[in-house]
Amino acid sequence: MKRTMITMAAIAASTLALAACGSAESISGNASAEGSKSGSTTLVVGSQDYYSNEIIAEVYAQALENAGYTVDRQMRIGQREVYMPEIEAGTIDVFPEYTGNLLQYFDQNATARSTDEVYDALTTLLPQGLRALDQAPATDQDSYVVTTTFATEHSLSSIGDLAGAGPLTLGGNSELETRPYGPAGLAQTYGVSVNFTPIEDSGGPLTVKALTDGDIQLANIYSSDPVLADGSLTVLEDPQGLFLASHVVPLASSRVDDKAASVINRVSAALEPSDLVEINRASTQDQKSASQIAREWLTSKGLLS
Repeated sequence: MKRTMITMAAIAASTLALAACGSAESISGNASAEGSKSGSTTLVVGSQDYYSNEIIAEVYAQALENAGYTVDRQMRIGQREVYMPEIEAGTIDVFPEYTGNLLQYFDQNATARSTDEVYDALTTLLPQGLRALDQAPATDQDSYVVTTTFATEHSLSSIGDLAGAGPLTLGGNSELETRPYGPAGLAQTYGVSVNFTPIEDSGGPLTVKALTDGDIQLANIYSSDPVLADGSLTVLEDPQGLFLASHVVPLASSRVDDKAASVINRVSAALEPSDLVEINRASTQDQKSASQIAREWLTSKGLLS
């Protein structure tokens, strides 16, 4: 993902008492009171230079502020090669990442594929002083998509169901043809044979048009793409882990104590795949700001007092 470099400074961290809770409920109450007693300092929340990631970071920031923390926002940072050294150095305290992509950043030969395997592998590779908090159900990863009409006609819910759906043409960027999860991976993992048509817009409007026009029956589109919001397209489940699972996961510095982590973990527990699609739609189609989208989402989940 494409990011731009910024300069940031870290300030000493605060402690704040907040009881851990597994359900989506208001992040406030005693936490704010005890945080003010501690003479709190600042937690630095950062984001990639990517609208979806910035919204998630803003969600973390507002949740922490609602719990009594002071937050320094350092949004729209450069590419992973730029911001990861800053995170490892401890100048950023909270940062939304993606399990699969981050695992491959640390280990290009990673063999983990499923949600739990990827998360477990990632936690063993993180540098000292950095930890992964709870991953969210929400994902931002490659997926195979069909029209909802096609899914209904052929009773499709998972990729394997395509084996009985007749002649199929897969559309995607040209490199998809040789990727492990491309035609060869479909055949090997699910016994699904496809023809391939290159469409060079990374799952964008041209790909969607080819899909809805019936020129292709299967497309490679990111699972959080706003085009999925209206229900006309269906993401097929991937129970065999053809794609590397890539869930939203907060990275936390050693200055984020367990009480602060519980605030962020409750946010993660509430962030569903459909939520990520909707907040992306609100950004790209409704042109709402990250701050507005974050507040509306937190309010809808009962996470703001």
